[in-house]
Amino acid sequence: MALSELDRNLLQRCLSRKPRAWEDFVDRFMGLVVHVVRHSAQARNLRLTPEDRDDLCAEVFLAIINDDFALLRNFRGQSSLATYLTVVARRIAVKALLKRKPAVRLDRQNAADQTVADPHLPAERQLADREQVDRLLGGLKDSEARVVRMFHLEGKSYQEISEATGVPENSIGPILSRARDKMRQAGVH
Repeated sequence: MALSELDRNLLQRCLSRKPRAWEDFVDRFMGLVVHVVRHSAQARNLRLTPEDRDDLCAEVFLAIINDDFALLRNFRGQSSLATYLTVVARRIAVKALLKRKPAVRLDRQNAADQTVADPHLPAERQLADREQVDRLLGGLKDSEARVVRMFHLEGKSYQEISEATGVPENSIGPILSRARDKMRQAGVH
């Protein structure tokens, strides 16, 4: 997926240090970063406290602003900004997790693996992850699954989702919240 106009504008605003640009950036991508941090810990069978999760998210955002937004300046626009940030966040989270003392290990049964296929994972792991995502999305109403796919997998904004689905823009957040709750419940064995 190519860089959306919304993300191109947001990226330019951040790099130009426009008022509220960074706050808008964090608002747009916080959910993605939290998801990547959680998944990175779960993939290593580590349980994070809310404080650990927040610290790792802060490390990701700090890395993004370091050296005058060097990570954002290096973005070439050959993918969606969400895809690029997923890779960046995963690398930072994994590096930070490997530095930390292993906290509480999760047993395999309790580790709810709610991830999207990643081209850097072995094919058999990608297939298992994709099957898990499909199973979790299958537990949602079609309209909810479509909104989740568009937001989390395609990186679309609330406005873009609203335009594509006809759902009012102020209803997208509540739909995503309900869908996440359903997927969380379905992912716990």
